[in-house]
Order: sequence, then C-alpha cells, then structure tokens
Amino acid sequence: MGFIVTGADVTERKTLEGQLMQAHKLEAVGQLAAGIAHEINTPTQFVANNTTFLKDCFKPVLELLTLCTSIRAQMASGPVSAELLGQFDQVVEQADLAFVRGEIPKAIEQSLDGLQRIANIVIAMKEFSHPGSSEKVAIDINRAIQTTITVARNEWKYVADVDTEFDDALPPVPCLAGEFQQVILNLIVNAAQAIAGVVGEGSQGKGKITISTRRKDNSVEVAIRDTGTGIPQQIQGRIFEPFFTTKPVGKGTGQGLSLAHSTIVKRHNGQIWFETEAGRGTTFFLRLPLLVTAATSAGT
Repeated sequence: MGFIVTGADVTERKTLEGQLMQAHKLEAVGQLAAGIAHEINTPTQFVANNTTFLKDCFKPVLELLTLCTSIRAQMASGPVSAELLGQFDQVVEQADLAFVRGEIPKAIEQSLDGLQRIANIVIAMKEFSHPGSSEKVAIDINRAIQTTITVARNEWKYVADVDTEFDDALPPVPCLAGEFQQVILNLIVNAAQAIAGVVGEGSQGKGKITISTRRKDNSVEVAIRDTGTGIPQQIQGRIFEPFFTTKPVGKGTGQGLSLAHSTIVKRHNGQIWFETEAGRGTTFFLRLPLLVTAATSAGT
C-alpha cells in the first residue's frame, strides 16, 4: 500500500485567469462606451441649456437690482425722480419676473438632477471597471447589481423597463465582484436583446426586466426575469456551451453564458439555471453560497 502526492504551482494560471476576466470586462465596457457617452451627453446638454438660460435671465435681474439700489439712495435724500421710476418699470417689464420666478427654480432643479445622473454614471463606471480582488470579498450584491444596471442602461432603456426587487436584509456575500458583475451584465444585455425580438426597437411598446435578490438558507439567490422571446426547446441544452450563439454576426460571440456558467459554478461554487417559456420570456437564476469553503477560496 502507498500513495503519491503531486503538486503544481498554479500562480501563473490564476494570474492569467484574472487578467482574462478583466480583459473581458474592459471589452464589455468598450462595447458599451457609445451608449455610456450618450447617457452622459444627454444630461450634460440640458445642464448647458439651463445654464445659458440662467445667464440670459441674470442680466435684466441684475439691472433691476442696480436700479433698486439707486432708488433707495434717492429715497434717503428726497423723492424718487419720475425718470428713475420709468426706468424701473421698463426693466421690470423686460425682466418678466413672473416667468423668471416660475422657470429659474425648475432650471436649477433640472441641472442638479442632470449633474447627479452624470455623477451616478461615473461612479458606476469606476466601480464596474475596477479590477477588484483576486480573492473573494464580502460585498453588497444589491449595490453591485444596481451599478451594472446603470452601466448597461443604454442597452435596455429603449426596449424595456427595469424593476428591482432587492432584499435589503441580505448579508454581504463572499464574491469576486468584478466577475459577478460581468455575469449580471451579460444576462441583462441578453434579456434586452430577447425583449427587442418581441417589441422591436421600442416601436411596439416596452417589455420588462425584473431583477430580484433573496436569501435562501445559506446562500443568496439572484433572479433575472425578462418578457422576451424565450429559449427554443431544441437549443436549451446547449446555451452554456462555449461559442454557441443564435445571434447574428456581430451581436454575440457565444461566450457570455459560457463565462457566466464558469464564473458561478467553478469560481463561486454556486449554481446557475433557467426557466423559459416560448413567447413569454426567460428567468435566469444564480445562487451563491454565503460561506466560503476551501475549494471556493482557491477559485476551483
């Protein structure tokens, strides 16, 4: 009787795997870049328009304030001249105070809202693009999902509304944050494309993507449900195969769901599965353990 012990240094392999996942994430960011630029440009444009409006409004208001100062000075030494009062009436008419009182607060509110939208997009991009740790770290997956929704907004906003049903009582989940977000991104983009197959490019109304989280025993379950075309029965057994895709050339590489399966099952020791109905939609489920085992911490 005896036994053989073998060992191998997997440092280089793990480093390469990490670099590959980061490359996939940056590739996704590159593919989303035009949409993200549009998302930033829209609020930037109405902030610029509102700023121009405020600039135009300020000149007659400043003249009015200057005249008020002059009138106050004259009142201190005697009656106000008819000429000065005439100027005052003229400037009040030019300033259109009733209009200004109603529109300036709106312009300020819209500008603040636009700046907040830009800030949210920038923060989401920063969080999404960050390489992250090569080891599992306990994260708020609700926030990670919301960040990904923000980054992918231009992919879904024309064809679907996105609803979230997050369990706010979830504990932090041990996770490779960057890889998890990449999976969520792939599933959201797939859902949007499946819905586009039903509603066109928004010309026939919008579908819905619903993303929910909940705790289930010692794991956390994420569900991404769409009202798209569903997955045909004849290909349901192949969708996690590498390079398998039914999308037109340029629309998909067949790697998204394969990487999702590898990330959730192999890297997180979790589960991924789906339920689908032709013409009604598909729901993808992800289940991640709340406890880190020796196997998952080693990335096997």
